[in-house]
Amino acid sequence: MAVALPRPRSAPESTTDYRSLSLWLDRVRGSLQPRSALPGDLDVDVAVVGAGFTGLWTAYYLKRLDPSLRIAVLERDIAGFGASGRNGGWCSDLFPASWPAIARSHGRDAALAMKSAMRASIDAVEAVIATEDLHCDFVRSGTLGFARSVVQLDRARSAVRAAREWGDSDDDLRLLDADEVADIAGVAGTLGATYTPHCAAIDPAALVRGLAKLVVDLGVDLYEATEVTEIRPHRVVTPHATVRADVVVRATEAYTAALPGARRDLAPVYSLIVATEPLPPETLEAVGLSQRPTFADHRHMVCYGQRTADGRIVFGGRGAPYHYGSRTRSEFDLEPGVFDSLQRTLLGMFPALRGARFTHRWGGPLGVARDWHAGVGLDRQTGFAWAGGYVGDGVTTSNLAGRTLADLITHRSSELTTLPWVGHRSRRWEPEPLRYLGINAGIKVMSTADTAEARSGRPSRAARTFGRFLGK
Repeated sequence: MAVALPRPRSAPESTTDYRSLSLWLDRVRGSLQPRSALPGDLDVDVAVVGAGFTGLWTAYYLKRLDPSLRIAVLERDIAGFGASGRNGGWCSDLFPASWPAIARSHGRDAALAMKSAMRASIDAVEAVIATEDLHCDFVRSGTLGFARSVVQLDRARSAVRAAREWGDSDDDLRLLDADEVADIAGVAGTLGATYTPHCAAIDPAALVRGLAKLVVDLGVDLYEATEVTEIRPHRVVTPHATVRADVVVRATEAYTAALPGARRDLAPVYSLIVATEPLPPETLEAVGLSQRPTFADHRHMVCYGQRTADGRIVFGGRGAPYHYGSRTRSEFDLEPGVFDSLQRTLLGMFPALRGARFTHRWGGPLGVARDWHAGVGLDRQTGFAWAGGYVGDGVTTSNLAGRTLADLITHRSSELTTLPWVGHRSRRWEPEPLRYLGINAGIKVMSTADTAEARSGRPSRAARTFGRFLGK
């Protein structure tokens, strides 16, 4: 429990319509009014900045390891305001850095250990959901990666060959032919697909909001409507008070750049999503995906989708611009041209959706490290702990981060604390305008590469070159 404090300062009435931030937050049962703000100076064992998945998983596992720990979580808005409440709902084994890239730095065995830990983290998420009775529409039906051109089919085959080099069998990743795909999904023009069982679909806001209530019930102090203006050694500074802690965990992901001295640590890059209305039975029958596998295709520009428990199709992807100076603003969440493109792509995949009403459009930033390599660690001298750089693969990776940070903070030696991402610090992004020019050039390269491949039927050399720049 925290030390005695003055009477809590009530959270101000929020001017943000939190339900408008995503379909998932719109469906949350109960109030989204922020909890009470930090009332004054505070002394705790662990202060966590950010009430998304990383911060809440860390608080959860710390309390499970040591219930006596005094833990405070500080959040500028509400739990799940950022990517944790807005993402596409994939709990997958995807890690932003490739296994070959990790092996080049740390060796093959370390890369294999990281790969195994990511898959085990899906189990860890599922175990907490079951044990703590969290309701978030979790279903583990894998991922389909459609190949909708000859070039994409070649990439799908290459992906399977690469998986074999890293010890995977057909049970981990296999190639489906067009007839097998047709039995699962009503996708137009598909020549085949990859399938992996290592992914679950979830309602991410239901999970993050459930975690927030859970950690509060365990005795964690969660202060919302509390802006953190600076992180110092063993200190968290807000406009009204300072929190002193043995350990401070920075769990701010895409919003890290707003902290003093951290502007070039992670670049906030936007990802946008559209969602249909709940579809009638005949449309769902034509779309397929009855077991709710997540889906994508083998284009260069990242896309991702799922069929929700209430019969919607949710589909998202990249393409929105990076904004100068690593700025994040609410108006950047909405890019009509990108939304229109996403809807056209989805309707091209699933012709049965033509005529369906799209009820939600939203977006938000994700955190990108300069080397596309997520990291986690603890500097014992300053008490500074961090995790992030998930590049959109954070639902599962944040759970691994939370378990790893809990072990590090409580001085537990484990298999997690020896993984190659522990202690990893990516080099900083270039100063502006180089950062702005470079990131947006990369987005442009990938989007035009897909268009060029569709026209020529040949793989894009530009995309291959840019993939090497990303360390793939």
